[in-house]
Amino acid sequence: MDSVTQAAVDTPAVPAETDVLIVGAGPTGLALALDLARHGVRALVVERSAGLFPGSRGKGIQPRTQEVFDDLGVLDALRAGGGTYPVGMIWKDGQRQGEHRMFDEVEATEADPYAGFALMVPQWRTQEILYARLTELGGGVTFGRELVGLDQDADGVTASFASGTPVRARYAVAADGGRSAVRRALGIGMTGETVDPAPALVADIRVTGLDRDNWHFFPPTDAGPGLQGGFLGICPLPHTEDFQLAAGFADPSAEPDLSLDGIRKLVATRTHLSADDVTEVRWASEFRPRAAMADRFRDRRVFLAGDAAHVHSPAGGQGLNTSVQDAYNLAWKLAAVLRGSAPAALLDSYEEERMPVAAQMLGLSTGVHRGEVRRGAATQQLGLGYRGSALAVETRTDLPEEALRAGDRAPDGTRAGIRLFDAFRGPHWTLLTVGSTDPGMPDLPGIPTVRFPAYEAYGTGVFLVRPDGYVGWAGGSTGNLKEYAARVGAL
Repeated sequence: MDSVTQAAVDTPAVPAETDVLIVGAGPTGLALALDLARHGVRALVVERSAGLFPGSRGKGIQPRTQEVFDDLGVLDALRAGGGTYPVGMIWKDGQRQGEHRMFDEVEATEADPYAGFALMVPQWRTQEILYARLTELGGGVTFGRELVGLDQDADGVTASFASGTPVRARYAVAADGGRSAVRRALGIGMTGETVDPAPALVADIRVTGLDRDNWHFFPPTDAGPGLQGGFLGICPLPHTEDFQLAAGFADPSAEPDLSLDGIRKLVATRTHLSADDVTEVRWASEFRPRAAMADRFRDRRVFLAGDAAHVHSPAGGQGLNTSVQDAYNLAWKLAAVLRGSAPAALLDSYEEERMPVAAQMLGLSTGVHRGEVRRGAATQQLGLGYRGSALAVETRTDLPEEALRAGDRAPDGTRAGIRLFDAFRGPHWTLLTVGSTDPGMPDLPGIPTVRFPAYEAYGTGVFLVRPDGYVGWAGGSTGNLKEYAARVGAL
């Protein structure tokens, strides 16, 4: 692991004022700061720990999040540092019982180029890649800054810390995890349910006696006191010497032992491996799977994102992905309001759009955890959208059921040497005409125009694509397009 994961690094002096204060340097906070930097927004990221998170916990990057990371300029690095999910192998009494396919097959298409490919990258590496990209863009993280107070007024937010001077910001974002200090300071509750009353354990270990070509699964055992359990899996982490160990316990009163000796005993009891085969525990954590969502995602000038807003069972790999997409939704809206091109009311759409998505992903993760839902098309998040949002304006009528509409994710495709994802890449809106002969395109300063031949993924029409890759406005002609663009800060 890079030194930034293990210990504090030199960080710039903390400014007394900033545009956006981001509390928490996990994937959510880093992705938000990175995207804001692309928009030219001053953002300060503060993290109470001495360095970035050191564990592999959220290791799955779904196809929709890969599209986000492609836009943010980090996908190539993530692919170089990650890999595909290995095929599962079931063991019993030291013998291989057969393969286990965790995912339903989904094929990539021209419109969905990353479909069917969940990328495995240890969370610590994802964060280091995001951090490196943020520093390239002139940003950074101030480590060792624990938030202890937050006051709001009509013009901004004042944050105080356990050490150091207060910081004044126009807006603040809680990206500080499921036990969010910001959320508690705001008095926002979490509503949800226990997914499993028994605890689970996840750890990064070094182990001998297992190949790195498979994700190794061991059936439940009737082990000794405190070790009884459900699942136990040991998964090789790409481009490392580590494996991720995940284990469940049948007894709700069990207290998992996270020490080297405790994990050695667990592995020796539930698998054919010996205690000595576990040579090192590099990181370990205990949790009780639950699904909960904050009662609201905004309190005046403070927004909740990531685990501060919603916590998931890790089953299905939705948590990190939903969190990064929170950041991707919020960044362009904050930027538009801060530069004065959109009214503050635009920020109301963050909660409007992200709360239903978070609720849907909570239900999906719980269903996967309980074995009611298979990992497949739904877990890839390509079908998520914002059709009901106030920002989704569809002016066409009598569309077929399968037609692309305002609020939907804008698909990829290549025609006449133009790749749509290349055209969309960057912090700008994109005006796209598909198979349209309408010559009366309005003057939209700063918005690139792309003329594309007729394409089945879009049908025909005019589409104004948001900076986060969703169709904002769609029509058969340009109609009231310019008025819409002005209202949402596109101009």
